[in-house]
Amino acid sequence: MNTPFTLVKPHLKDLGDGFKVRRLLPSHPHKMVGPFIFFDHMGPAAFAPGTGLDVRPHPHIGLATVTYLFEGAILHRDSLGTIQEIRPGDVNWMTAGSGIAHSERSPDPLRESGGTLQGIQIWVALPKSHENTAPAFEHHPAASLPQVEFPGVSLRLVAGRAFGHTAPATTFSDMFYAAVEMKAGARLSLPAEYPQRAVYLVDGSIRINGAELAEKHMAVLTDAQETTIEADTQTRLMLLGGQPMDGDRFIWWNFVSSSKEAIQQAKERWRAQEFGQVPDETEWIPLPDEPKPPEAFS
Repeated sequence: MNTPFTLVKPHLKDLGDGFKVRRLLPSHPHKMVGPFIFFDHMGPAAFAPGTGLDVRPHPHIGLATVTYLFEGAILHRDSLGTIQEIRPGDVNWMTAGSGIAHSERSPDPLRESGGTLQGIQIWVALPKSHENTAPAFEHHPAASLPQVEFPGVSLRLVAGRAFGHTAPATTFSDMFYAAVEMKAGARLSLPAEYPQRAVYLVDGSIRINGAELAEKHMAVLTDAQETTIEADTQTRLMLLGGQPMDGDRFIWWNFVSSSKEAIQQAKERWRAQEFGQVPDETEWIPLPDEPKPPEAFS
């Protein structure tokens, strides 16, 4: 039997202070799946009382960042003046467009008590027609997201259009992104609605058209036919995909663009601190070619 997918293995990245992520995209040979150009599984991380997540202000262009949590909370601040906490099941969708800066930290109550953090952070590349759109931020509570139920399957549409529903976040290309929970023995049919699709197994055990997918690995589907996902145990997974992008994208640090020149300009703007002020923040992450920069992940 031919394997119905290309396997993408996670690469462990340490973002500082022992906070690790598993990075699935970009990878070889799949730099993108539809417009999805970056995919990180954060944690699960356990923070002792008095400690927490501290991703200092950093910039983006040419993409939208999407945060979806399973455990914990993150306080988002950005140069539009936004201050927004996100909790499990909610969606923070930030369109960087022509340029935005933001920080992500543990909220004070969680920092004081300690706790766990786990979730998925992705970047969605913007089509060329919208790479320089005005930056924007949207928060959508879990209750506002379409919920689809099948026998033994609970599916929340995080963004885009799929399974006859459309999520509320503003998207700029035809895509879908969904969080799924499956009971042992349940089956889910993934329609051949998009030419590029992938499945990420957060935890549990599944088979895709009969082929087993390892936990915390991604399966990029190799054909455009209807795909059957079977859960052997209680399972959590993410589904994603969309239309192919309108050309290649360059990635440098936190910048994504179809133009090398735009990335160079963004570097100079960040060096000059021209992305705007993030509320309640006095520090920032320097460019990677500056002395000893920590890595930013979204």
